[in-house]
Amino acid sequence: MDNIFKEEILVSKSEREKKNGHKGTVLWFTGLSGSGKSTIAKHLQKRLFSDGIQTFMLDGDNIRLGLNKDLSFSGPDRLENIRRIAEVAHLFSQAGMIALCSFISPSKKMRDLVRNLNAPCFYEFFVKCSLETCERRDPKGLYAKARKGEIPNFTGISAPYEVPENPDLILDSDHKSISEIVEEIHQFLKTNQIL
Repeated sequence: MDNIFKEEILVSKSEREKKNGHKGTVLWFTGLSGSGKSTIAKHLQKRLFSDGIQTFMLDGDNIRLGLNKDLSFSGPDRLENIRRIAEVAHLFSQAGMIALCSFISPSKKMRDLVRNLNAPCFYEFFVKCSLETCERRDPKGLYAKARKGEIPNFTGISAPYEVPENPDLILDSDHKSISEIVEEIHQFLKTNQIL
């Protein structure tokens, strides 16, 4: 781009990580609507915050109420939604924080875009949950609307979800409690020397 120049910063990511006592990282929760992505991220954020960890949660609905309210749910706009989030998450990780990102992000292409921008401090967590359980939960009433044809291109009903081939962690929200999953992630973060 003409007339745009990258401004160098005087405080490095490693300096911020040292001060915070943990690595700046992007944790990306992907899965069907109703699988528990945001619920898990909220409880994990509370646990990490109580441990003194600098963290922030980015959620699909919250982002679409502000930063991305100009985007529709068309294919190109969904990709742009994820691209913008990837950039925001990158800023948080560069600030030495742990960004908890809960987005359906149904395609490999979307998730690869996020991974490529945020590697090597990116971890993909697949929140595994059957469509039947997600529909039974239906916390926002979206599946019922999708089944009636009121929501076009709804992931899992009228639009596909590509299950991650090699996620960093599979979180089985069909069979495990939120507290069990949060502990599983906490152990993962310690094992991978993020905390």
